[in-house]
Amino acid sequence: MSRKRPAAATIDLESLPGHHIRRLQQIAVAIFLQETEAHGITPVQYAALQAVHNSPGIDQRTLARSIGFDTSTIAGVVDRLEVRGLMQRNASSEDRRVRLLTLTAAGRELLDAVVPSMLQAQQRMLEPLPRAERGEFLRMLRVLVEANNELSRAPSEG
Repeated sequence: MSRKRPAAATIDLESLPGHHIRRLQQIAVAIFLQETEAHGITPVQYAALQAVHNSPGIDQRTLARSIGFDTSTIAGVVDRLEVRGLMQRNASSEDRRVRLLTLTAAGRELLDAVVPSMLQAQQRMLEPLPRAERGEFLRMLRVLVEANNELSRAPSEG
């Protein structure tokens, strides 16, 4: 027996978690860009700078996996950061094909300067929730991301 699917017109978008997650991503990026506008940095560029700061000498492939970003696309992110003089690639002494990433002095200065704005953006994203529920919301987000990580085009290893 085949079950009849409901017609698409009968599905309420407001009942779909994916719809709300997509909208929240749009909102999160908009808030981040508003708060960090003076620094001219995107959320992915910030993540790359922070990850390299946290692990100086990380290679590009590991950087991509650590922030859940596609390895072919991260090259363009690193290119843009390198052109801006914020990050540099250095050949590995063990494998000349591998490029190890470090922040430049300008990259460290930008990261130091952007952190207060980035943290303000995080606060704004959670502001509509009561303080007592914010930790639980973050816990639930982590559960969903970790449980579905392998389904991503760019699973993270963080």
